[in-house]
Amino acid sequence: MRAILTSSLGGYRKEKGLRIPAPIQNTNGLLDQLKAVWPAHAEVLILPADPADHPKADNFQALYAASFPMSGLPVSSVRIVDKRNLADVESLPHADILLLTGGHVPTQNRFFRQLQLRERLQDFRGTLIAMSAGSMNCAESVYAGPELPGEAIDPQFQRWLPGLGLTEINIFPHMQVVRDEILDGPRMTEDITLPDSMGHTLLALNDGSYLVLEDGKTTLYGEAYQIRDGAITELCQDGASVLLL
Repeated sequence: MRAILTSSLGGYRKEKGLRIPAPIQNTNGLLDQLKAVWPAHAEVLILPADPADHPKADNFQALYAASFPMSGLPVSSVRIVDKRNLADVESLPHADILLLTGGHVPTQNRFFRQLQLRERLQDFRGTLIAMSAGSMNCAESVYAGPELPGEAIDPQFQRWLPGLGLTEINIFPHMQVVRDEILDGPRMTEDITLPDSMGHTLLALNDGSYLVLEDGKTTLYGEAYQIRDGAITELCQDGASVLLL
């Protein structure tokens, strides 16, 4: 199995708060990477973050059913699994592309465990593409930093969760945005993430940056930073790549 873990896959533009399908951009060669592994008529299976949010799930399905062909990535089917059709996850071994969407990390983590996705991936031979929360949940031990109001000050909020085990790397997406955000009073990066990194290593990705996992190797493309023991260090710049593992 090959995996492409992104901060943001793109494939849309926003108009009056709505996401409108658009071609996936080739930032740091992402679209080239997709085209290199995309079959002639791909069967795409999508797993959302919240299986109970049917409107959002339907939006993701419609969005990428249009965006992929716009991007030169032909599809024969684009299906999504949520609470309405949980049994459809049985078709995973026959899918060419498995897409893990963004959203609330703990909610998606629970959904993946309900589906027994970690075990099911043992029989998957296609390409896994993940964005944001989906990329975060691919780790062996997932860093689920606070993201919703109240989570940063909740002493019961779990910040480490069992993941899919595809990588030891903990992805921290949307770095260009969250480094300036405030949640429940504390600053997202300086007051929450940096203290959480004591004894841990996080990989902070800007949108447009991504990892490729293939043949036991992990390659980083685009601007990214290592967050470890309370310090931030630049690892890679846009237009460049680094072999991490």
